[in-house]
Order: sequence, then structure tokens, then C-alpha cells
Amino acid sequence: MTLKSLLFGERSVTKVAGLFSTRTAAENAARHLHVDSGLGDDQVSVISPAEGRLSHNATLARAIEPEQQGIWTTIIRAHVTMGVVGLLMGLLLYAALMLMGNEALRGTPVIGLWAIAGFGAIFGLLAGGLLAMRPDHGRVIRVVRHGLRHGRWAVVAHPVNAQQAHEAEAALKHDSLKMVRSL
Repeated sequence: MTLKSLLFGERSVTKVAGLFSTRTAAENAARHLHVDSGLGDDQVSVISPAEGRLSHNATLARAIEPEQQGIWTTIIRAHVTMGVVGLLMGLLLYAALMLMGNEALRGTPVIGLWAIAGFGAIFGLLAGGLLAMRPDHGRVIRVVRHGLRHGRWAVVAHPVNAQQAHEAEAALKHDSLKMVRSL
């Protein structure tokens, strides 16, 4: 299990998408991904331009974000994980300052512990919020929606490991009009 999977709790944390001018080209690319890259049926979606014209289409949302557990799992997991990391970093900073003989902390050790550990946790929670927004996925979603609104067909792949991601990227880069990938 990768660090990204642990942090976000998603099976597939990378998205690779390609835009195609015709349905046939998109379906051929999807078939190519199944055969050559080993991606399963649940890992590849073909999206028609008609689905992209509706701004809140459930089919489009499922194709781009197929994980059944939803965004809330990612949000909670990222915040909790980063909050704990921040708290631990705050505790380490407190210990280091105490070992260095910081006079301010020696005079009020409990208040200093609460303040430094608390700020560490808060900064960790802020970092968790930043990670939960997934700006890398936002870019893929924007490109796919823009292409769909302009009459293109999209193929979205959800690789579960680096090898699948590399193969999906190579296949879609070769066959598509435009290819985009998240981290």
C-alpha cells in the first residue's frame, strides 16, 4: 500500500484521462487499456459528450470518481492523518526546545506543551484540508468536462499502481487528442 493510498483511503488515487473525437476511437482506447494495461472494467470509463453537457450528472461523477466510499472518507482520513502528524511534530518541537533549555518553556511547561502541540495539530489539520481538496484531480475533471462540452469523448482510467498508471498514460498519450493525468 502506498503513502497516497494510506493518506486518502482510496484504491485508485491517480486518474489518467484522454479525449477523443469519436465514440469508436474512445471505445478502442478503452479496449486497449483493458487488454494491454490490465485495467479491469471498473477501472476504465468511456464518457459521451451528452453526459458532459449536464453539470451535475451522476453518471459523469461516477465515471470520474468511481470510489463508492465517497469524498467524505478522503476528507476525514486526510484531516485525521495530517492532524496526528502535526501533533507529533509539535510534540517533537516541544521536546527539542525543552532539551535545549528554552527559558520560556521551563517557566511554564504545561502551557508551552499545550500551545506548541496545539499549533502543530492545527497546522496538520490545515495541511489535511489542502490535501483533501485534491487540486490534481480538479485539473483532470476540468479538462474532461471542457472536452465533453466541446463534443469530445473521454476515456478515464483509474490505475491502482504505478505500472498501470504508466501504461495508461502511454496508451492514452499515443491514441488521444489530449491526455491529462493527476499525481
